[in-house]
Amino acid sequence: MEEFSVDDPTQLLQAASDFANYPGLQNDASAKDFLDRFPLPVILNALQTKADVPGLESTLIAALERVFQTKYGASFIPHYMPFIQVGLTAESHEVKSLACKTVTYLLENLNEGAISAVRLIVEHNIYPLLLDCLINGNERVATFSTDAIGKMASSPAGMDVVFPANTNEATHLGALAAQCSSLGRVRVLALIVKLFSISSYVASAIHRSNLLRLFEAEINNTNDTLATLSVLEIMYELSEVEHGREFLSTSTLLQLLSSIISNKSMESVLRSRAMMISGRLLSKGNYMFADELSVKTVVSAIDRILSSSETQDADECESALEALGEIGSSIQGAQFLLSSSPPAARHVIYAAFDRQGRGKQLAALHALGNIFGETRSENSMLLTSDAEESLRRLIYETASKSSKLTPSGIFLSVLKQDSETRLAGYRMLTGLVARPWCLMEICSKQEIINIVTDATTETTKLGMEARYNCCKAIQKAFIMSSKVSSDPALAGLAEKLYDAVRKGPYLAKRLEAQPTVVTDDRF
Repeated sequence: MEEFSVDDPTQLLQAASDFANYPGLQNDASAKDFLDRFPLPVILNALQTKADVPGLESTLIAALERVFQTKYGASFIPHYMPFIQVGLTAESHEVKSLACKTVTYLLENLNEGAISAVRLIVEHNIYPLLLDCLINGNERVATFSTDAIGKMASSPAGMDVVFPANTNEATHLGALAAQCSSLGRVRVLALIVKLFSISSYVASAIHRSNLLRLFEAEINNTNDTLATLSVLEIMYELSEVEHGREFLSTSTLLQLLSSIISNKSMESVLRSRAMMISGRLLSKGNYMFADELSVKTVVSAIDRILSSSETQDADECESALEALGEIGSSIQGAQFLLSSSPPAARHVIYAAFDRQGRGKQLAALHALGNIFGETRSENSMLLTSDAEESLRRLIYETASKSSKLTPSGIFLSVLKQDSETRLAGYRMLTGLVARPWCLMEICSKQEIINIVTDATTETTKLGMEARYNCCKAIQKAFIMSSKVSSDPALAGLAEKLYDAVRKGPYLAKRLEAQPTVVTDDRF
């Protein structure tokens, strides 16, 4: 390598900097021009021997990345596999990152008909080094290693490497996870999720390799709270993969999550995260993928937490309320929460009108917005007659136990609070007003109408839009109800609602600056 050494790297540093920082895309011609001036052996030698020169390593790495992103530059990679080996074992995280990216560029750009990229990777023992980068590298190195392995697994030849038939082989992901620290195991699980998302074919290979059991094993290992939290989030990502539902049932995940929620020896933060993920799993379109027993198990576990006098953690209570709101965002979930015995939705309704804890009240009001149908289509707002009766009874029961005595009174109480609480209150009423009894309650309280029709009430964009949507929903319910719309005593109210809706969410009666036209003073 001596013939490729550079005594004075100044010119190389300047040229590499210009190439790396060129604002446009680098093409094959520009890559060729750069490599004609400074051949790859010269650059690689400088990277190995001149790393102590300030700025040289980072500049050369940035330049090489742009070189290898071109077809011309990538065509050299097969001839420099030993340098990739050295790069993957380098002490510098930047060099390791470059080596991992170079493997990806190789897999992306190697021409058809030539020796396969996967064969080169196998022959030069690159895959075990990528796994070592995944486990022991810093976060960036682990990310780029994951990308390279994912690109490998996208081809049939690469799948044979990533999923070896022999489960005892050192590169088998199950065997690798068994040897790792908790951080290493989390990274292996994150890799499995990335691979799982590639295609149903790869997901099937993961299922056959029995790798999904690693998630359950890791969650049952309660020695590392942070690791368990990470695995819970990774599990949720896994459940979001559409083609994966045939291999990973939502019901299995829910049973696992409900066991965490019900486990009093678990840390509160773990139970809270498990509840939130359960809620997301059962929100809207996902509800149909779970069986009723699993839903009942999760809801019962959340219900017990909200019913227990031992639950003192405010964050845990808020997570429980938010989870019920997520579950109630689908029509089936809302009906389940209101029809169970006793109805789990009672906790949300009680907390929404209880001013003892602001965080809990906000979480509950937003949850009620979901349950009442604010996020659903118009024809999905109303529930079964039994669920609707349960809802009406719970609202009136809550009102009767408060100092306000009536539903209209507790609604107004919410709208008289701070802006965040009002926003949540608007969402709640937007869904609830589709019920005739709620419309009557709102119409009986002129102050509620005054607030939702006043364009100056809110000062934030979200607040203005929430108020306007609520006003619009009340007006629509008003028009749809022949009993209310035909009442002459409410004619003024109808006009006020119509006028407010016509003006839109942002128009307010404020004094605005008026332009003044004057003669220009010249001399």
